[in-house]
Amino acid sequence: MQVAEKKASLPHLITALPGPKAKKIVERDQDVISPSYTRDYPLVAKTGRGALVDDVDGNTFLDFAAGIAVVATGHCHPQIVAAIQKQAADLIHMSCTDFYYEGMVEFAGKLAAIAPGKSAKRVYFGNSGTEAIEAAMKLARYHTRRNHFVAFHGCFHGRTMGALSLTASKAVQRKHFGSLLGGAFHAPYPNTYRGAYGVRPENAAADALAYLENELFKRLCDPSEIAAIFVEPIQGEGGYLAAPVEFLQGLERLCRKHGILLVADEVQSGMGRTGKWWAADHAGIEPDILCTAKGIASGMPLSAVIAKAEVMDWTPGAHASTFGGNPVSIAAGLATFDVLESGALANAARMGEYIFSQTGGWRERHKSVGDIRGKGLMIGIEFVRDQKTKEKAPAVRDQVIQAAFRKGLLVLGAGENSLRLCPPLIIDEEQADFALQTLDACIHEAEQSL
Repeated sequence: MQVAEKKASLPHLITALPGPKAKKIVERDQDVISPSYTRDYPLVAKTGRGALVDDVDGNTFLDFAAGIAVVATGHCHPQIVAAIQKQAADLIHMSCTDFYYEGMVEFAGKLAAIAPGKSAKRVYFGNSGTEAIEAAMKLARYHTRRNHFVAFHGCFHGRTMGALSLTASKAVQRKHFGSLLGGAFHAPYPNTYRGAYGVRPENAAADALAYLENELFKRLCDPSEIAAIFVEPIQGEGGYLAAPVEFLQGLERLCRKHGILLVADEVQSGMGRTGKWWAADHAGIEPDILCTAKGIASGMPLSAVIAKAEVMDWTPGAHASTFGGNPVSIAAGLATFDVLESGALANAARMGEYIFSQTGGWRERHKSVGDIRGKGLMIGIEFVRDQKTKEKAPAVRDQVIQAAFRKGLLVLGAGENSLRLCPPLIIDEEQADFALQTLDACIHEAEQSL
């Protein structure tokens, strides 16, 4: 693809993809890197700025994946870089397991202040989303003295053995790993496009809640033995499915009724991605425990478990992390918070509304587009072979992803047949227009195979 004039905010491709340098690195990667990683296309990133990424051959791409929803403030935001550089020159590590950091206390206070609900909160810091989930599982058992958990079909909570016991996204993620943590049960997630088991989408919320009360609690596990129910207010790997407000509110009532802790997994949906600080805010619920990571520190490894103070009652030595909440990551988190609070959060809401307004006619325009959903800049597009039967079309989705890469746009899949849009929260209309025009053309091309 040849571009006559390079624009500072849009892609610019100068070689065939992958370019010669990228080819060599991909070939070497196959010899020395674990084959467990999944790669959708041969992007070999070298530098990033804002919503743009340059590869090793000098090609510039528009990143509508944001490092899997991690670089919320864009790549190498100058405010984040300055905070990292300053902290790295002062103190990189002492370990909060044994010592204190001023930045940790400050950041915990900020997170507690914006957490859903009015209850006092405490914060535990880790390094990743799956670590946050593991900590929440342990805390739930510790506080309730109960053993069992409930999660939902399609959910992704992580890949370590405890978190993997909750994950119900893809069989390959569990295959050959033997017995997982006992006492993890799964229930249908309220899919408002397909319904439970492909029927009654209009009753998705009620049907999902009824399954918990009338099936799981009566036939599989007494609710008095359940420590916590883990839910993604918007499923990430499950296809960017947003749970209806009435489901989340009903789930909160159900947990209160039975003394079960409600854990919101906001690893992907939190920190402003949906146009509010938390996806739970759209439903007005107050989880007992909230887990977040990804966008919390603009690319530095950091996660947080934010729990009601009365719930986070474990004693010294019950849980800790050598690296969790290290000073450099905390500095990046504080700077990220400032950027979000100063305008990126509002921009996510505004640009999300803009993208939804521009894609409003895509179901009529494209026979393969079954559903467009989400909130803020967490948007999913589900592809089908037939809009009436809703037969899934993963091949069309995959063709769109590959074609978009060849045109300079980086996007990723989610679920079996959906595409996710999760760009940095600082994108502008010009970049949104380029992304949508590119996807529009790619979908048209892919539909020729239907």
